[in-house]
Amino acid sequence: MHDPAPRYIMAKNKGRLEEKIRASRDMLTCCTLCPRQCRVDRTKGEKGYCGAGKKAVVASFAPHFGEEPPLVGKYGSGTIFFSHCNLKCVFCQNHDISIQGYGRTADTDQIAGIMLYLQEDGCHNINLVTPTHVVPQILEALDTAVAHGLRLPLVYNCSGYESMETLEILNGIIDIYMPDFKFWDNAAAAQFCHAKAYRQTAQNAIQAMYAQVGDLVVDDSTGIACSGLLVRHLVMPGRVADTRLILQFLKEEVSENTHVNLMSQYRPMGDAARFPDLSHPLTPQEFKTALHIGKESGLNLIR
Repeated sequence: MHDPAPRYIMAKNKGRLEEKIRASRDMLTCCTLCPRQCRVDRTKGEKGYCGAGKKAVVASFAPHFGEEPPLVGKYGSGTIFFSHCNLKCVFCQNHDISIQGYGRTADTDQIAGIMLYLQEDGCHNINLVTPTHVVPQILEALDTAVAHGLRLPLVYNCSGYESMETLEILNGIIDIYMPDFKFWDNAAAAQFCHAKAYRQTAQNAIQAMYAQVGDLVVDDSTGIACSGLLVRHLVMPGRVADTRLILQFLKEEVSENTHVNLMSQYRPMGDAARFPDLSHPLTPQEFKTALHIGKESGLNLIR
């Protein structure tokens, strides 16, 4: 199967990318990029919940070989880790990046240069990690990068806590959506992420993502993903019931062919030690049960 051109190339050719850049820039003046709806003027340096200001902050970028196999292939997924986060889970393994904001500010040309560098290094895609709060900056950089030959699929690697307005701006731009549906229990999401309606927000977002890109499409000759939805679920200690309900939702209300990565790497990091429910790792038996639930669901499990 021949790789289709990334969606953003058609958007640029038809003038839609410029329209989306303008729309997202406007959102920065009274920031509503995510469900927090902070309404601060980030163009003047004001900061809302995520902690980000006018410019994006990049923590690191490199070919990544620890992502899902359909993204990694032989040469790696071209990850760009953006600092700050609109969810800020207390157990985040990248606490220094997401909450403390470690990294360096990067302007449009610098982000575009990173994208092109990763392409030149042989990466199979551009993997935007924690991108929600910097969508305008990403789109501006993308415009520059396309003019200089960027042609890799674009991966939107997020927490699932997304606004419908921002997702509509991204319609026709993103090739692969990779949200992490973390919690079904809203009380847990409120306690650990300060996101009271996380479940409904993630449900709506994932359905909108699927409506844009459909099931995951993988090139038969290379095994590399070209487009579609790939859902992550971090299995949490004591919350295997959430796993069952999340997978049921994906099967019944998104697609029976949804590709899912059940992740076992939870460790008590960040501020997790302050919460008894989170202060210990996931047990092997809990993950074994989660895998059994996954296999029973009939969804496409990625391991």
